[in-house]
Amino acid sequence: MKIAIVTETFLPSTDGIVTRLCATIRWLREQGHDIAVIAPDLGVYDFEGVSVLGIPARTFFLYPSKKLSFPNRRVGDLLRKLRPDLVHVVNPAMLGVAGIYYARRLRLPLVASYHTQIPKYADYYRLPFLKPILWRYFRTLHNRADLNLCTSQSVLTELSDKGFRRVHLWKRGVDVDQFGPHRRDSEMRDRLSGRRPEKTVLLYVGRLAPEKGIEQIRDVLASSPGICLALVGDGPHRAHLENYFQGTNTVFTGFLHGEELAKAYASADLFVFPSTTETLGLVILEAMASGVPIVAGRSGPTCEQIEDGVTGLLFDADRPGGLAEAVARLTDETVRERIAAQAYGAVQRLGWSEPSAQLLGYYQDVLQEKGKL
Repeated sequence: MKIAIVTETFLPSTDGIVTRLCATIRWLREQGHDIAVIAPDLGVYDFEGVSVLGIPARTFFLYPSKKLSFPNRRVGDLLRKLRPDLVHVVNPAMLGVAGIYYARRLRLPLVASYHTQIPKYADYYRLPFLKPILWRYFRTLHNRADLNLCTSQSVLTELSDKGFRRVHLWKRGVDVDQFGPHRRDSEMRDRLSGRRPEKTVLLYVGRLAPEKGIEQIRDVLASSPGICLALVGDGPHRAHLENYFQGTNTVFTGFLHGEELAKAYASADLFVFPSTTETLGLVILEAMASGVPIVAGRSGPTCEQIEDGVTGLLFDADRPGGLAEAVARLTDETVRERIAAQAYGAVQRLGWSEPSAQLLGYYQDVLQEKGKL
């Protein structure tokens, strides 16, 4: 099968979408399928033998730290040249508009996947009046696809309620070989703790953005002087957060990748995930696979991944002090070790083969429906 993937984000960017895409592309290639990626031009033109075809990218005023591509007729030229059996548009918002338009114009079977709750971000960027407009916009885009995918059952239900059609669940996965307790590293712990490894190291991994709710973690540091915080990642909110956490035991590492990221997870004592705007939260699974106990804001997707009190702790992100109380429950090392072990065991059956094979099955369903198989 020849597949063209049109995505709003790809390497060298680092997020859950890119992680899933890389794992999926790798698996599809191993099965003998021909893949091409159309993505913002960020200087990467090959991924393990797969061509990455760049579209001119520029910064966007709402997210100046990341370059994005706007709809471009080059997408149509590339699809005409590639002549794929199927087009998969990942998280259509800007560049993906061209992917959907040209796939339909060329009468190519089309799959779209929904990964980011952009309408919900409007509240955090002080643009709440845009929410109904954004929902209408994304519904219109996705309803042009032959099949839509999302990564959690709660989001699937929400999208269906919002009028999105033909929505199916794309199962979660995690690289259980890359992440694990064996990655614990004393030098990395020194780095994360600001050279105070005797402290309890609280870890956050992800974009530094308003919708992530990272400010809540400051209450934990204020109430527990024995705790330090490492924020792994970058984003438009970094300067604000550096000022907000000034005077606390907080280290900003920037992005970490590969082995360094695996070491960071395994070298922490607790993983904190305050965001309630995710469609999945892949970092939760990576922390679980690393054998680190998790404290996460209660939301549909987090409830699907964490059994409260068993594989992690959930807190009400809208209740002041909720995060600090949850972290306090894990000050007992015996409790931490029990929850970490249970979380680690729960994700060992996961990997990327099953969700990738499921995706291939969806592709085949669409091709069969279109009489192309």
